[in-house]
Amino acid sequence: MTRGAGNDQPLIADLVLSGGGVKGIALAGAVVALNDAGYRPWRVSGTSAGAIVGALVAAGLAGEELTSAAMRLDYEKFADRVPLDRIPLLGPGLALLGDDGLYRGDYAREWVANELAELGVHTFGDLRLDDPQLPEPRRYKLVVTCADVTLGRLIRLPWDYRPVYGLDPDKQSVADAVRASMSIPLLFRPVILTNPVTGVESTLVDGGVVSNFPIDSLDRTDGKPPRWPTFGITLLPDIPGPDGTLLPRWLNQIVPAPVHLLEGVITTALVGRDQANQHKPWVQARTIEVSSDSVGFTQFSLTDEQVRQLYDDGYRASERFLTTWDWPDYLRRYRRHPN
Repeated sequence: MTRGAGNDQPLIADLVLSGGGVKGIALAGAVVALNDAGYRPWRVSGTSAGAIVGALVAAGLAGEELTSAAMRLDYEKFADRVPLDRIPLLGPGLALLGDDGLYRGDYAREWVANELAELGVHTFGDLRLDDPQLPEPRRYKLVVTCADVTLGRLIRLPWDYRPVYGLDPDKQSVADAVRASMSIPLLFRPVILTNPVTGVESTLVDGGVVSNFPIDSLDRTDGKPPRWPTFGITLLPDIPGPDGTLLPRWLNQIVPAPVHLLEGVITTALVGRDQANQHKPWVQARTIEVSSDSVGFTQFSLTDEQVRQLYDDGYRASERFLTTWDWPDYLRRYRRHPN
């Protein structure tokens, strides 16, 4: 159920977007289907690929404009490899055990920054919300999930900039936060964030290490019923399964056994916790699950046909979800259930 007959008012919803590597194109398709059904996102929470798409949505992209952005994102350029000539005796396999990761992540950061700049968004101050019903530190259109491996904790930006790092959230770059959220261990260089008060240098990696699908991140905590739905869109595969590898396929042929084991640990961290959580009935009831086993997380060399297929998979998943979605029924069944 989407809207009442004759009601042309936009429907408001919050969105939670999972990680999923190159499959993030499907997230855009799912969001556009919600737009076409009349939904206007109020806030967006995202991890990794979900942070990339979420930043565009929070900045105002919707419908055909969001589709165009998804189609012009060149995932092959995401694979901007860290030069390995400084460690020629190790090769790319053992190089993964170093601090840098396999890819620099510079292209991804600059692509996000440029797209947001076209929309007039640079810092989180540009994504401020005038919403007195939210706690003041959380009045932003976007929140992205990271993991701080120095402090050993989940981080949500911009909410944690001031209390954890002593930084003014309104002055922090949105693109930098998104880049931190997509720093998959082994693959992308981590992001270093320095607390100007304590001098502590924190290493930030992909938020999926702690929560790849933070479905509860935008839920109310004051015991009152939600004002509108929070829809989750997830690309998480089941493990084991055809998409259970994290490293690029070419690299899986040459990396040593210790790296394969570490890959399995990280994949479990990215997928395992949320795989169990999303099977809970009150999570499933508001989650759009996109089946996208045709490509892997890190299959950067996508064909135009594969890009379109991913997008269409997301769009159709939202369409199917909306045929049975019933907001009053969801409130009646689950609004008092502990999420």
